[in-house]
Formats: sequence, C-alpha cells, structure tokens
Amino acid sequence: MAAGLWALLLLPLAAAVYEDQVGKFDWRQQYVGKLKFASLEASQGSKKLIVATEKNVVAALNSRSGEILWRHVDKGTPEGAIDAMLIHGQDAITVSNAGRILRSWETNIGGLNWETSLDTGSFQVARLVGLQDMVKYVAVLKKAAISLHYLSNGHQKWVEHLPESETTQYQLLYSHGTGVIHVVGIVPQSHLNVLTFSVEDGEITKQIRVAAPWLKSLNDVCSVVGEAVLVCVDMDTHSLYVCSLETEQEMKQIPLQSLDLEFADGFQPRILATQPSVISASRTQFFLQLSPSHFSFLQYKHGLLSHLRDFQQAALVSFATTGEKTVAAVLACRSELKPGSSDGLHAGGTLEDSRKQESLTCSNQTYNINLYLVETGQRLLDTTITFNLEQSGAKPQQLYIQVFLKKDDSVGYRALVQTEDHMLMFLQQPGKVVWSREESLAEVVSLEMVDLPLTGAQAELEGEFGKKADGLLGMFLKRLSSQLILLQAWTAHLWKMFYDARKPRSQIKNEINIDNLARDEFNLQKMMVMVTASGKLFGIESSSGTILWKQYLRNVRLGSSFKLMVQRTTAHFPHPPQCTLLVKDKETKMSFLYVFNPIFGKRSQVAPPVLKRPILQTLLLPIMDQDYAKVLLLIDDEYKVTAFPATKNVLRQLEEIAHSIFFYLVDAEQGKLSGFRLKKDLTTEESWEVVIPTEVQRIVTVKGKRSNEHVHSQGRVMGDRSVLYKSLNPNLLAVVTESTDTHHERTFIGIYLIDGVTGRIIHSSVQKKAKGPVHIVHSENWVVYQYWNTKARRNEFTVLELYEGTEQYNATAFSSLDRPILPQVLQQSYIFPSAISAMEATITERGITSRHLLIGLPSGAILSLPKALLDPRRPEIPTEQSREENLIPYSPDVQIHAERFINYNQTISRMRGIYTAPSGLESTCLVVAYGLDIYQTRVYPSKQFDVLKDDYDYVLISSVLFGLVFATMITKRLAQVKLLNRAWR
Repeated sequence: MAAGLWALLLLPLAAAVYEDQVGKFDWRQQYVGKLKFASLEASQGSKKLIVATEKNVVAALNSRSGEILWRHVDKGTPEGAIDAMLIHGQDAITVSNAGRILRSWETNIGGLNWETSLDTGSFQVARLVGLQDMVKYVAVLKKAAISLHYLSNGHQKWVEHLPESETTQYQLLYSHGTGVIHVVGIVPQSHLNVLTFSVEDGEITKQIRVAAPWLKSLNDVCSVVGEAVLVCVDMDTHSLYVCSLETEQEMKQIPLQSLDLEFADGFQPRILATQPSVISASRTQFFLQLSPSHFSFLQYKHGLLSHLRDFQQAALVSFATTGEKTVAAVLACRSELKPGSSDGLHAGGTLEDSRKQESLTCSNQTYNINLYLVETGQRLLDTTITFNLEQSGAKPQQLYIQVFLKKDDSVGYRALVQTEDHMLMFLQQPGKVVWSREESLAEVVSLEMVDLPLTGAQAELEGEFGKKADGLLGMFLKRLSSQLILLQAWTAHLWKMFYDARKPRSQIKNEINIDNLARDEFNLQKMMVMVTASGKLFGIESSSGTILWKQYLRNVRLGSSFKLMVQRTTAHFPHPPQCTLLVKDKETKMSFLYVFNPIFGKRSQVAPPVLKRPILQTLLLPIMDQDYAKVLLLIDDEYKVTAFPATKNVLRQLEEIAHSIFFYLVDAEQGKLSGFRLKKDLTTEESWEVVIPTEVQRIVTVKGKRSNEHVHSQGRVMGDRSVLYKSLNPNLLAVVTESTDTHHERTFIGIYLIDGVTGRIIHSSVQKKAKGPVHIVHSENWVVYQYWNTKARRNEFTVLELYEGTEQYNATAFSSLDRPILPQVLQQSYIFPSAISAMEATITERGITSRHLLIGLPSGAILSLPKALLDPRRPEIPTEQSREENLIPYSPDVQIHAERFINYNQTISRMRGIYTAPSGLESTCLVVAYGLDIYQTRVYPSKQFDVLKDDYDYVLISSVLFGLVFATMITKRLAQVKLLNRAWR
C-alpha cells in the first residue's frame, strides 16, 4: 500500500501558477452577449451603462472604456431569461423566469437589494407607477392578474385578477401619476377591454368596452400618447385610430391619406411613443414606421393629428430626455452613395430601390445620427454624429441615446449602437468611437488554431531550398544573401532590446498588429480563428487576445450550423494558408462554402463549388492538389460526392485511392448509422448499416478521434517486463445513446464502439439507471465519458481502454478489413463530485507527454486531471507487479483539488467547450475555453522538461563556467611551468 501511495505522490498534481506568472501566459475576455435592454444615465459625467442581454446577463459597463464594472449571470435556460428591465435612480428592476421573479439591483456595485417571487402566469409587461410626484411602486401585468409591489422592498401591495382573462389578451399597462392604472386588453377582431385600477387598493374604478373589429394585437401596433390617449394603426384601412382611456368609449378613425402617408407593401407598421417620466403624461409626439426605412414624426394634440417631419432613409429612431427637454434621435444612412459599394448600388440610387430590400442597406456604410426637438420636429444644430461601419456590411439594429445639458444649456449626447453582428459602439460627437465591444464572441461555435507565417528571413531560407539553384556559384550567393538578411534581422532585434531596456517598463509597447505577425521560436503564438453564431469570423492572436481581423457573413441566418476546416497551413510558402467554412442553414438545410485566408481574414480568390443539395458529411482527405491544399469531399443528401478543389490532378488521385476512402452518416431521428465507400467514378456505395431502435433509445453523440493526434507509445510495459499493446484503431467511432424512457428506474446510457469502415461493433455496454447530459473524450486507445447516476444521485466517469494483448496482430500497418480478433476491453467507473460543462484531452506535437483531461466545471474552473487517475487497470489490492508498474491503488472517488485548476480565479461563465492544440514544445499544450467568456492559457501535463525555468540562475551558471575556464587556463600554465622546471633539473 505504501508503494501505491508513493506512486500517487509522483503524479504531477499541482498545476498552480506563481503570483508573478499571473497574466503572463494567459488572458481572459468577458462578455455579456447581445443587448435586450439598456439604460444610459442622463448626465454628462455619467460613468456606467446598465444592460440586460439575451444571454440572461445583467451588467454595468463603464461608459468611458466599455469594461464590465459588474455582472450577474443567471441560468442559461429559459428560466433565467430577462423579460423586462426598469431603471429608477440607482435601482434597476428586472423581471425574469417568465414573470416569476422580481429583483432590484443596486447599480453602483451590482448588489441585490431585494428579490421576490411572483405568482405563475404568462408575463406581459411591467411598469413603474408614481403617486404624488414620487415613484413608489412597480406594476406587473400577467395574463390573468395584475400585481403592485413596493419599489423599496418588493413586498406586494395588492394583486387583482383580471375579468374575462380566458378570452381577453391583456397586453398594455399605463399610468401617469394620477393615482390610477390603465390596463388594456384585446379580444382579437372584436373589441378592447379598458380597466382602470386604483393605486391605493387595487379596486376597479372603471371598465369600458371599445369596439375594434380590425385589431388583432396591441404589441407594436398601439401605444399611449398624451393624457392617456390610445393610438393604433391599421394597415388594411391605412388609418390611425385614437381613443381616450379615461373619457371615450369608441375609437376615432383618422385616414393617413390626408397627410400623404402610405404604407409599404407587406410591411407591418409600428408606433413608437415615449413617456419621459412615470409621474407625468406621455409626449403627444410619436413615430409611425411606414416601411423598413421610412419613419414619420406625428403629433396628436387636442384631437388633431399633425405631421411634424418625414424621415425617408432612417434606419433607427429613439427618444431621450434630460431634465425638461425631450429629443428624438434618428439614425440614417448618409445621402451620398459612393461608387463600388458593397451592395452594388450606384450613386443616385432611388428610394424605391432601397425599399425593395428587406431592410435598410447603406452602400457606403456611413451613417448619421441627428437630434430633433419633439415639439416641432426641428433639427438641433451641431448635434450630428457621423460614423462608419465596416465594409463587411453589418447594419445597425438598436439605438440608445444618452442626452445631457451642457453648461450653455445646449443639448449634448452620446449614442450606443448595436449592429446585427452583435457589436456595440459607443459614440460621441462629432463621430468619435469611444469604445466598441464584440459581443458575438459570447457565442463561439467553432474554433481552429493556425500556425503563424514565417518571418521574412525564415521565408528567404525556405525559398532557398524550394527553388532550383543555378549551379554551385548561384547556391553560394543565395546562401550568402540569406545569411546577410538573418544578420540584419538579428542586429535590429538587439538594437530594439537595447532601446527598450533604457525605457520604463510602462512605456514599452509590444503592440501586435497584422503586419508584424511572425512565428515565434517555439510556435507558442498562433492565430485563433473563431466562428460565432451570428455569422461573424474573428482572427485573434493567441498570446494576447488581440483581434487582428473580423469578417461578417451577411447571408447567414440565425440558428445555422458551422464547420471550420484548415485546408492549407502556413507551412507551404509562398502559398497562403487557406480555411474553408461550411455554413448550413437550419431551416432550408442548404449549405454554402466560404473560403478565406486565416492570417489576414481576406476572402480567397479560389472559387468554391456551388452546393445545390443539402450536405450531410464532409471529409478532409490527406491528399493535396498542386498548391498543397488538402482535398475536401462533400457528400449531399443524394449521396453524391463533390470535391474541392476539383482539379484534374485531384480527380486522378481520388481515382487511385478511392478504394481506401470510407465515410459514415448518422440519422439520429431514425436511429441509423450507415457506412459508405467511394468508387472510382466518385459515386458511393453503402457498405454497412447499424440500426438502433428509436422507441427504446436515441443517438446522442458520435465521437471519432482527432486527425492530428500522434501516439508515441504503442504499448504499456507491464510489471513482469512484458508489453501490453494498445489497440490503435484510427477508424473507431464511439456512439453514445440515451433511453427515451425518462423514468429514473428505467433510464440508461449506452455506448457502442463501432469500426467506421466495416460497421463491426467492437464493444457495447450499458449504464443502467443513468442519464445525460453525456460528455465524452475519445483518444488513442481509450474512451472516457461522464453521466448522471440516477440511483446513487451522483456524477460518474466510466473509462474504456482497448488492448490487443501481449502480441500485435500486425506491427507494420493497420487495416480495419483485416482484424479477425476483437481487442480486449478494460472498463472501470469512478465517482466525480461535480457536474461537468465541457471536457477535452490535452494534445502535444509528438504524443510523448502524459495525457490530462481538461474538465470544465459549472463554477467556471478548469480542472486538469491526469489520465492515470482514470486508469481501468488500477488494482483494488496492490501486488508486486502493480507496484513495479506504478499503478495507483483503486479508489472510487476522484477528488477535486484547487491546485489542479489551470485558470486559478479566472472563471469562465457558462463554459460550452474546450479546445486544445499542440505547440512547438513537446511539453506544452495550448488551451482555449469558451462560453460567455474566452480564456486562453498553456498547460504542462508532464511539467516543462524541455525548457529552462523562468527563475533559472543564468548569472550563477555563467560565473561557474567562466571560473572553470579561467581555472583551467591557470592550471594549464602552472602545469607547463612545472614540467619545464622538472626538465631543467
């Protein structure tokens, strides 16, 4: 037993960092996601913005730098969704979980003031309610009830059920400090129910019914203006309908033809009004949107409708108030169009051309924001902000205004703009971008790391060996010029080091830009290519997290799936590296390819094939074309194969190796796995099929091995000095299934190890009384998966290891078609004390370093767990041979030690995945964890055995070496003198 404990102590358990290493090799970037609600303080010296996002995050951003001041992340499920946010003074009120939870936050430090639970019911709207010039309450409207809560502590003042809630859809709530609350409900295509509640006791003081047979819903179509006047728009009659909630019992029709206003065909018009203060009436002015790019500014006052101003090319509109002044902000495309615009419109394009599009498209991507007085519609002078969006074509999607009064009583403002690619821009006059945030990085869906290109000197040396030399003299001159270039680069590097050494460390700028990118000595610095759910691509430098380039794909719809593949790396100078992104639409199932340079982000000049059928599978083959690009095979739903690139050389190579190309398809709905092989004429033939009955279990995951994985050791040395050879099948698939029966006594998790070439089931096992979610890692000759044990109510690991035995069947080559003997499968389970968010194995360049499992925990920590702790050969009772082999005695519990956290206190919220990549050092593995945040670091599973430590004493060793050399010289001289004296005797 002592020997087993000693073996456990020999494991590299500590993965902590020293204090001076924090931030040296790692970085973290935090995000909040796409904005859902935002509030900007109405003062010139304000320092924060309060936001609520679609990622269920409430946060405060520094208005001067864009950094996160504080952040609260709720559940990632619909239970944590934020339904409404209200701001009053230093308090932010949020309604979440479909109207079940009401919270109040202190906006300065992000503390929770109070929290209260509400009754169940479909949430509709929440509003602040004022009384006697003070805001005291918050009202929450549900489908069948309305409740009033104190703003100070959240306690419920009263709750009242709404009459006729089974047939009436109550959707609108209004109060303006008069001691009553108006609730408006609709019976579609019939009438409106207007209820008036007393703020003091919740009694219904008035109930009227207004006929509205043309109205189907109140959302966006109706709004309250002025002294409780309901204004609705009807597209069919091209009219506005108005009705006072306090005095009238019928709606008055106002045709829009009298104002020369017309709706765009097929567009649902919207009304946008504003209520600057909850204790005063709404403004009588409002926006009426007639088309995606056409807004009219109207006023309804004293029973008269007047037209104040028309905005023909507006993209977004908004209201803002400071003190007694209320202004309207309009974001519009600049009128002039530049030639060569991205959407093909030429200068002088008409408005009708832009109306044909789904929404406003600005050809030169230059926009103006202007302020207008709400009373007259007159534009305020010197209030224009002009900004330019990238030529990728992202359009503005939301506009928030922070308006304030200057010392001369003039109006100043800042603007927060969110684009359709989820980028936030904070602007100030006359168009300065104060800061920007790329919030689409909160939804990374695909990631690859690409080696950086060589330096100019390195490229020159590569060119020396890649070209035919003209004889001996030409080769000598080429080598001489290359050495001179290297000498020049080395001299410049020494001069820079000497120049920076004289400066304070704070003044030394190591700025990384796309022009000075070069591969470092150990290939630790790489380009991270990230694809986000919004269709935006990023090139991020791995050592610092600097975004070097970004590209937005406009034709990507929400919910699309992505697959990123590296077809050519930087190793084939002078050919540029090449990545291919396959985008698959979720609804139509159609796909397209986007080919680009991963170092500079530019679209490649290579034209990808047009995909006319839905793509089911992609294969990146090891064969290359004449430009060293790997061949990509695309299999469509008719099992036809498309090759990219499809040159004659590639087609000839495919014909030669077609007999060795196999692929598989998974149909999870029908529970079917099918294997296919490629014929010489590039048609396919089904070779095997495995059907899993869907009425019993469903396919959850199919996991293969990584193509860039290297295995250094073919076997394990036993305690008796024999070798247990690993079963290294590169075609092995791990298929995870889960029972369709959700009863805790009948649930199970199944795993099948299937050969992807022959369809042979190598091994199958079932974990009874278990359920998902299942996380799995498949590497070398082992599979590790995690699940929830419903009987013991705990998380468990199960590890499978495959061995051929003490003799190899074929030591020179592997073939799935020639494997008569099934491998030995060893299996063991372990208890893990926590749930898991993500799991991945480390990978190194040659596979010599020990493997670790990187486990992402719900707490945001990343645990580095040695694979040796999950060895199925761990003996319950240690023997002499197990001690000789350094096997740890079996213990069912796997402990979590804080020293094994590779990200110390840099937690990653809502982690979804972990990506690992090898570096130029065998001891070092690069790790990127992504979720709501992004974290990059390095791990050393077997410690840094190939690098000197940072605290290595160069002075001491140099002194010792110089001392030895000097002592050797003195000793040699003394020996010579001694020999000379002896000779004279």
